[in-house]
Amino acid sequence: MEVEETILKYALINALQHGGKANSKAVIGKILGENPDLRPKAREIIPIVNQVVEKVNGMNIEEQEKRLREIYPEFFEEKKEKKGEKKVLPPLPKAEKGKVVTRFAPNPDGVFHLGNARAAILSYEYARMYDGKFILRFDDTDPKVKRPEPIFYEWILEDLKWLGMEPDEIHYASDRLELYYEYAERLLRMGKAYVCTCEPSHYKKLRDEGKPCPHRELPPEIQLEEWRKMLDGEYKEGEAVVRIKTDLKHPNPAVRDWPALRIIDEPNHPRTGNKYRVWPLYNFASAVDDHELGVTHIFRGQEHAENETRQRYMYDYLGWGYPQAVHHGRLSIEGVVLSKSKTRKGIEEGRYLGWDDPRLGTIRALKRRGIKPEAIREVIIEVGLKRSDTTISWDNLAAINRKLIEPIANRYFFVADPIPMHIEGFEEEFTAEVPLHPDHPERGVRKLKFTPGKPIYVSKDDLELLKKSEYIRLKDLFNVRLLEVRERRVVAEFDSLEYEKAREHRWRMIHWVPEGKPCEVLIPEGDELIVKRGLLEMDAMLNVDDVVQFERFGFVRVDAVEEGKIRAVFAHK
Repeated sequence: MEVEETILKYALINALQHGGKANSKAVIGKILGENPDLRPKAREIIPIVNQVVEKVNGMNIEEQEKRLREIYPEFFEEKKEKKGEKKVLPPLPKAEKGKVVTRFAPNPDGVFHLGNARAAILSYEYARMYDGKFILRFDDTDPKVKRPEPIFYEWILEDLKWLGMEPDEIHYASDRLELYYEYAERLLRMGKAYVCTCEPSHYKKLRDEGKPCPHRELPPEIQLEEWRKMLDGEYKEGEAVVRIKTDLKHPNPAVRDWPALRIIDEPNHPRTGNKYRVWPLYNFASAVDDHELGVTHIFRGQEHAENETRQRYMYDYLGWGYPQAVHHGRLSIEGVVLSKSKTRKGIEEGRYLGWDDPRLGTIRALKRRGIKPEAIREVIIEVGLKRSDTTISWDNLAAINRKLIEPIANRYFFVADPIPMHIEGFEEEFTAEVPLHPDHPERGVRKLKFTPGKPIYVSKDDLELLKKSEYIRLKDLFNVRLLEVRERRVVAEFDSLEYEKAREHRWRMIHWVPEGKPCEVLIPEGDELIVKRGLLEMDAMLNVDDVVQFERFGFVRVDAVEEGKIRAVFAHK
């Protein structure tokens, strides 16, 4: 009676988790997996499970829930606890409902990666938490060193959308140069900025010694004349720069009279061409836009804390209130390249396939590997606002992703480096019917047909296992005895059909295909990209972007389907 109640408990749980229909195989697996003492009684238990599952499936969901509450109320308490465990972001300092405005300001000189995604996701989530506004501002005013490219504007928008983030407003800093000029002139008139025409090396020496530039105290009317020379082309690139006055004795030399605007001859900007020759640097453009766009909270890396120190001088001069800055540590992921400069160099040298190379930590690369946007958002929220640098374990990201894809990923056999296996002693056709998903029988089955006289194919990865075994189980087919095992040929003879016999003798199980379509899997391993070629079930009807599980191999995302050939990218086990 106690065993029957255990079976009923698991059958009811399985039914409630899958729309009211329990699956016998899943229930058996759960019972034997969590109650090892019942394994010797498997033959007796299987028919009881089938009877109980049939009975449970005859109930409606309300009856199933009522019965489970009677025999195992803890299930519902556990569910409550698990829901409560989900990480949430802490309250935002100085935040008012309906008044929070955040921004994400990527430079479109490359795609954004997991580290950048932290600022984007935090900005978006807090804006939504407080019924506020999330702004995307393209920081594209450096057409020389961090040159923007049209494709990256598109890809950043695509990546944000894929991550589930729709900006409330989109702004391009390169469209706002006239506004920056207005504020530059205002500060020059106020005597809070000046045009410096020192040689860069000479100015650096003055700055480091805490001495003023000789142009610093020239009257505003002279400063404005010098400014017009910058605009009109009388000064060339590198000959003049507008500086914001600060404390010349500030302990950080980088804060002393920092550069605000400089000349770039022939910028050939993708949006404005050569219309403008004076361009703001990041701190000036960002300070103006954060005020003009009404930004209340800025999320930035701890290493950029000095930006706030610089910008506060401008805010004080102009009588503005500085937004609440929330600093966080750097975010990296084990063994994955995040640096845009390293990525670009690797692409130019041919070491990477592109910005979505599976070895990289770009959002496009993670998407290509089959990582779900919900997994990325969950891991960012889990890290939260930590000020210390954080390295995400790939295993942690994979575990979160696995929870999301396991219920939706259909199962298939993929045989890497196939070796023919000839089977003797079974003289009739046999069709193995294998569920597309063990927990979702409603999805149907795959049919794999064994034909006498024709070989099946097994993986070279299983060769050592075959050499050490006398008997094995061909998954969902039958048991065989091995007669000959060579590098490129295996011979076996039929032993029995029953899975129970293989389990009783603890025979190892391997997967197989009777014939197959060509398939290759790209496997990122550190800085290497390994290609596994083999055969996939012939009738596997897969489409690009499908995420499936190759049994005993791992979860993969379908990357390409061309003329019957499949290419997939390995995600994780």
